[in-house]
Amino acid sequence: MAFQKNMRVLIVDDTSTSRMLIRDALEQLGMTAIASANDGEEALKAMVSAPSHLVISDLNMPKLDGLGLLKAIRAHPPTKKTPFIILTGKSDRAVIEQAAKLGVNNYITKPFTLASLKAGIEAVVGKLQ
Repeated sequence: MAFQKNMRVLIVDDTSTSRMLIRDALEQLGMTAIASANDGEEALKAMVSAPSHLVISDLNMPKLDGLGLLKAIRAHPPTKKTPFIILTGKSDRAVIEQAAKLGVNNYITKPFTLASLKAGIEAVVGKLQ
C-alpha cells in the first residue's frame, strides 16, 4: 500500500473553494486521511490534539496567518519537524524569506496544478506512488 494513503494531511485555508480544490487534488494523488481548518488558530488546535504528517497552509488568513501558524508549529516540540508547505497566490520575496527563516519546507503558488502540487509534496516527503 502506498504510504500516502496513511499520511495525515492538514489543509489550512480560509476559503472553502481552495480547501475543496486542494482536497480534490490530494485525493487524486491517493491521499485519504485529509483534515481541514478554516484558519491558523483552528489548525494549531488540530495539530496539538491530533498532529498531521503534513501541513499545507494558505498564507493570508484571519486570526492566525500561515507564518504565525508555521512559527507556532515549529515552537511546539511534538510538531516542530512536521513538513509544512505554504500555498499562496502571493510570491513576495520578503515573505518567502521570512517563511524560510521560520522553517517552511516548500512554497507553492496559486493557482496550482495537480503536477505542481505533487512535485511540491514530493520535494518534502519523497516520491508518491
